[in-house]
Amino acid sequence: MLQTAAHLLSLAFPAEFTPGARSAVRTCLRIQPEEKVTLITDRVTSEIAASIARELEELGCRWNGYILEDLAPRPLTDMPGAVLEDMETSDVSIFAVQVQQNELRSRMQMTDVVNRRHMRHAHMVNITPEIMCDGMRADYDQVDRLSQQVLDRVRKAKRIRATTAAGTDITSDMNPDYKWFKTSGIISREKWGNLPGGECFTSPGEVNGVFVVDGVVGDWLCARYGLLEATPLTIEIAQNRIVRCSSENKDLERDFWAYTHTDENSDRVGEFAIGTNIGVKKVIGNILQDEKFPGIHIAFGNPYGEHTGAPWRSGTHIDVVGLGFNISLEYTGGETEPIMRDGKFLISA
Repeated sequence: MLQTAAHLLSLAFPAEFTPGARSAVRTCLRIQPEEKVTLITDRVTSEIAASIARELEELGCRWNGYILEDLAPRPLTDMPGAVLEDMETSDVSIFAVQVQQNELRSRMQMTDVVNRRHMRHAHMVNITPEIMCDGMRADYDQVDRLSQQVLDRVRKAKRIRATTAAGTDITSDMNPDYKWFKTSGIISREKWGNLPGGECFTSPGEVNGVFVVDGVVGDWLCARYGLLEATPLTIEIAQNRIVRCSSENKDLERDFWAYTHTDENSDRVGEFAIGTNIGVKKVIGNILQDEKFPGIHIAFGNPYGEHTGAPWRSGTHIDVVGLGFNISLEYTGGETEPIMRDGKFLISA
């Protein structure tokens, strides 16, 4: 066992973390005693990682642990070679880290290994004690059942319309060549997933309309700006690209505009998703959990083309979350089906 693994096992952590850690290891990742695991964390998140390490140890599997600051200065320019090398011989990887600005490249290096080797990977970016005691305690078997119900419907939809009382009104025409996925918290070799889980996503054909972000924005902007209900960000989208954005919070407006104009595809809608974690009752200002909140979220930038089939790429990816959605699906024959009203699903698990 590596020295870091022994260090994590020696750390004390709140007992309240244990149910969430057990859910991650045994329910979501379904790790088996004969498997090997790479656990990646940082100093800030080490107590949460310690609770996961204890579950891995009790399970009896082989695992190695890494604390990023012991291997390279932050923010990371590249994922440390020791981490990537260990992942080459693992069945499962867990990434429980507080991310810093401009570290997306290093995370993409990690997920490139995951994708190539078809590993089961839990992406616990910016996981917090609150999330360990909230979203990680959801009934993931129930979330998975609901996610499958949503998935079965959206895969047949040619168009999705979403509106909110705050002013969102978007239409997404779907591309039948792009695949839908569920990341319900039950993680498979087919697609790595965030924990807490609970969403169905694809890359859209074309999105048009207005999206009012009265929930949260993603990546490092989430920690900086938190909950946006009092000062929402309004994004106008035409032919899948951002036309303009506005907010009373001009710092948010400027930072978001700069982020989504990093490269030629940073302003392009790369992800269209429906949050399905019915165990999450409110947004908390953390994108890891908030994007699973029941409703619509979209992301600008990288479309996860290795999974969805979208043939373009971006070096950035930023999610935006709204509240209180009405969602209606339109099928090829012209019939429509509402699946959410005022933020509540009209289909059951």
